[in-house]
Amino acid sequence: MNNKNLKLATLGGGCFWCTEAVFQEVKGVEKVVSGYSGGNVPGYPTYREICSGLTGHAEVVQVTFDANVISYEDILVIFMTTHDPTTLNQQGADKGTQYRSVIYYHDKAQKEIAGIVVKEVAVYYENEIVTEISALDVFYEAEKEHQDYYRNNQTQGYCSFVITPKLSKLRKLHADKLKG
Repeated sequence: MNNKNLKLATLGGGCFWCTEAVFQEVKGVEKVVSGYSGGNVPGYPTYREICSGLTGHAEVVQVTFDANVISYEDILVIFMTTHDPTTLNQQGADKGTQYRSVIYYHDKAQKEIAGIVVKEVAVYYENEIVTEISALDVFYEAEKEHQDYYRNNQTQGYCSFVITPKLSKLRKLHADKLKG
């Protein structure tokens, strides 16, 4: 018997490799897919086009989670505390609109929860939160080489210097929400 109550969250917190690696460790998360959303150019974008910054798309992940195990609110708290939601169009050395902080909501309830969570976590940041909250229009799955990136490339420089410290922060802040 399947008691799963699967829901979707679509989030952009800079490079999708980082956000994907974070949510792959969260209890109740069934699947994380890297992709693109929020663009203004029709058609299926490529990574190269996204990196140009000209399409308007953000690098995002689509998180499939079991709402019986973890709430959408908890997903957002983890998201808001594992990237810097106060830097406009930038995460660390990654700069451009494709790296913006964004929550794409799937329904009215998610929109309301996103607004509440952003206000709740704002007190923990010195600077103003610039995370965009927008309706999801289209999600495009990224190319195969961008899926499971950290798991497949842990010794690569970007993974060692950027993603591994993010995962350490996750483990410190949210140990009770992590798998095994």
